[in-house]
Amino acid sequence: MSTGTTHGRHVLAEKTLPSAAAAGRTGTLTGLGTAARFILRRNWLRLAIWALVLASMIPIVFDSQQQAFPTQADRDAYAQVANTPAVAAMTGLPYAAGSLGGILVIKIWMTLAVALAFAVVFLITRNGRADEETGRTELLRSTALGRHAYSAANYLVSAGLCVVTGLMISLLCLSVNLPSNGSWVMGASIAGTGLAFVGLAAICGQLASTSRGANSLGVALIGLFYFIRAGADLQADGANPSALSWLSPIGWALNMRAFGEDNWWPLLALLALSAAGCLLALRLESTRDLGAGMLPERRGPAAAGKFTATTLGLTLRLQRSSLIGWFVGATVSGLFFGSVAQSMSSLLDPNNPFARNFVGTGHSMLDGVLGIFMLFNALLAGAFAIQCLGAARSEEESGRLEQQLAGSLSRSSWLGAHLAVAVLGSGLMLLLAGYLTGLSSQGSADPGQLAGACLAYWPAVLLMLGVQLLAFGYVPRFSTVLTWAVYGLSMMAAMFGGLFSLSDDVIRATPFGAIPRVPAEEFSWTPLAVLLLLSLVFAAAGMARFSRRDVLAD
Repeated sequence: MSTGTTHGRHVLAEKTLPSAAAAGRTGTLTGLGTAARFILRRNWLRLAIWALVLASMIPIVFDSQQQAFPTQADRDAYAQVANTPAVAAMTGLPYAAGSLGGILVIKIWMTLAVALAFAVVFLITRNGRADEETGRTELLRSTALGRHAYSAANYLVSAGLCVVTGLMISLLCLSVNLPSNGSWVMGASIAGTGLAFVGLAAICGQLASTSRGANSLGVALIGLFYFIRAGADLQADGANPSALSWLSPIGWALNMRAFGEDNWWPLLALLALSAAGCLLALRLESTRDLGAGMLPERRGPAAAGKFTATTLGLTLRLQRSSLIGWFVGATVSGLFFGSVAQSMSSLLDPNNPFARNFVGTGHSMLDGVLGIFMLFNALLAGAFAIQCLGAARSEEESGRLEQQLAGSLSRSSWLGAHLAVAVLGSGLMLLLAGYLTGLSSQGSADPGQLAGACLAYWPAVLLMLGVQLLAFGYVPRFSTVLTWAVYGLSMMAAMFGGLFSLSDDVIRATPFGAIPRVPAEEFSWTPLAVLLLLSLVFAAAGMARFSRRDVLAD
């Protein structure tokens, strides 16, 4: 297996890059254009999915809010509800909540900006630190590439993703007849957030010595700057942000205030941070050995504990930071949903067709709102489970799986440990998010009932894991993309199927759409049993195939 993989890398490099003997130049950026094309060739599908998914949220969310708030009186009423500390902390100051553009910013800006930040962190690590770990960077540098060409190309491709995504967002805002200035600022502010994190992720890739460490540093920075921005908005004077917001690039971008003041000058600070970060990263690359990080790896204990020495213990130890981050997110979302449930239910008109499509057919609007919040919590748990089990594919890609299987560890035990963390972790996350939603609802709902309603989505999450295992067994190289595609389609059908005029039968045929939205709908065990059975069949087939196929490194 290893010989075939190494040969494949050499063939790909030889086809893509000029040979060292053919190049007479020795500049540090020699071969920059070729390296950029090589990275695009490897990542074009990921880039396209990120850009299309993020940009496509604009018309979907805009159409939903047009139907939810058709008159100016409805928008003014929403502006009063949105002017709360919970909304300010989660999505930013509601500075123009009485307009369709301002509502769009509240609904989707933070989600798009933070998602784009995650995208560039993962992309830069994949083509930077991860390639150093696998030896691909050393192979590419053995050709005519200059020392900084591959890293610089990585930064340029990631920056290109931000620019293209921002441009698509602006054009889609214009397509729904939003104000021109605000539309361009909307796209530029989201693109600027991504560009800022290109520079920060580039530095993380030079500091850490592993791809897991680089991703952890990047995600930690996203979380840090998000919470700094949230604290600043909680301390704001009315619609005027606190000075603390200028300590966060997310705060800088949000202060561009699309569809409000339409400020362009904070974009200069975001571009400066991006450029400075990339230049510093290239400078750090000149002072370190290939494969090494600027920060030394922390020395672990001389001997692992009894539990850490087990397969499950090692898996938990390797995913510790990720688990903590996801459970913090579940805690925040549960508390937030409970705190706004009552006010949102009083805002929505029960006779509005959009409201009925969105929250279901419950006897009360409050039950409908709580039902959709349980779905939100379930989608969060589903994303956690997919990312958690995806670590198994990362171990295989990096070549570490071969080393683990060289001993007495069986394939089923190794994969079973990753599956157990995803299964049990998602179940606990569902219980936690549902219970906290009820606890923070100020007496509007029973915490125990909502915990049970949220846990009812567990079979849907398990089906996502079954699909992922099936793909991991038969098409491992595409398992991550295929699983996220199935997850995304199910999410869109469950959330917006009514708006897309999908029939109830079609919506009920999707994993998350099949689960009754308790307390808005009557509970039934049948869809849970069907989903559980399908997940067991898919998981068994995938694990059986994995036990027989070759171990493949990407």
